[in-house]
Amino acid sequence: MSDGFGRVQALALLEEWTKGESLRKHGLAVSVCTEAYGAMEASRLGLEGEEASSFVERYASAGLLHDMDYERHPSLEEHPFVGVRRLRELGWPEEVLRAILAHADYSGTPRESHLDKALFACDELAGFLTACALVKPSKSIHEVEVASVKKKMKDKAFARAVKREDITDGAVLLGVSVEEHVGNCLRAMQARAGELGLEGQL
Repeated sequence: MSDGFGRVQALALLEEWTKGESLRKHGLAVSVCTEAYGAMEASRLGLEGEEASSFVERYASAGLLHDMDYERHPSLEEHPFVGVRRLRELGWPEEVLRAILAHADYSGTPRESHLDKALFACDELAGFLTACALVKPSKSIHEVEVASVKKKMKDKAFARAVKREDITDGAVLLGVSVEEHVGNCLRAMQARAGELGLEGQL
């Protein structure tokens, strides 16, 4: 997607619309996880070279942009519709816009494409994994393990704003177990911990 609609442009838009550090980091974390699923899907489809990188770039961009309007327009009436309207004006691909709409249960947009499903599945989980890292004394994502994440999912008092059912429903949509889904996203975030500010105080 090197036609002006890729990761670089998506990050610039996120930073223009979102000033809060934690929401920016959330967009980045969701992007990292969604991109990992894009890479898996590109491999499954046998895509290579430019075709594969363009495919994966759409996943990364959707993750960065999914909450771009949330800081300015947090109401159910406006988010994510205001952001999508602006992205459409700028000429972003419909499949990216559709995935952003589909990540919100109340938008009425069904999750059909693999990108739709991946973005929805990674949204709450990326936030949960970040919370799991930040309660570690080191604040490092490298110390987070799948088993402890599963245990914390059962603890309703921990990161209570995170909808557990979105994580489990997302795994079902992607055709993987919750363990596998957690592992996929955890590895993706660990690989880019520095960018996410989750390298910790090692």
